[in-house]
Amino acid sequence: MTLRKEKAAKLKLGILEHTLKLIGKKPFDDVYVDDICASVKISKVTLFKYFPQKEDILLYYFRIWCFHRRVELSQKPKEGLQGLYFLFDKLAESLESHPGMIHSLLEYLVNLKRPSKTFPVKPEEKKLMFLNMPNSTAIDIQSLDQMIEKFALEAIFKKEITRSSSTREVTNFILTIFYGSIMSGHLTQQSNNKFYFRKNVEMALKGLA
Repeated sequence: MTLRKEKAAKLKLGILEHTLKLIGKKPFDDVYVDDICASVKISKVTLFKYFPQKEDILLYYFRIWCFHRRVELSQKPKEGLQGLYFLFDKLAESLESHPGMIHSLLEYLVNLKRPSKTFPVKPEEKKLMFLNMPNSTAIDIQSLDQMIEKFALEAIFKKEITRSSSTREVTNFILTIFYGSIMSGHLTQQSNNKFYFRKNVEMALKGLA
């Protein structure tokens, strides 16, 4: 890792870290570029060099979120339904830690103007996030859709899901529960998101058994 690449990686991760601190429970729209720049101590030109649009920080957060799940699964592998429960539990934990970011991300994902491409994460960024893990750069990042599809396929093979549905249909159904739980949990003011999300996915999967 060259000094230039290391500096760029630290800056990108720093921008995300400071954004998470600034946003708290607020909507992403209430955190301004000037606030982020002041917190990181960089200029707008520098910020936009790495994140051409402010909303790219949301996409970067989501990509980093997926990478963390892949690292955790590489250390403690899970299959089938246990993998699906794992993703829902991690969603609940993230919602507890970064409610403003999660709700804003959901709002952005349904925006018709959002770009279809995922935001890139470079090897240097992977390495900095897990300095004590030599092979972190070799771990590929799967999207949420890809992780759910993998676990759904395993659940079908293991006969944990027996209903006659295609893997794609099951994946779309679970994604609906995943994103829908965020909205319904907010609307009904759930106090224990982990319990609420786990109950939702368990009830949904019972219908597929």
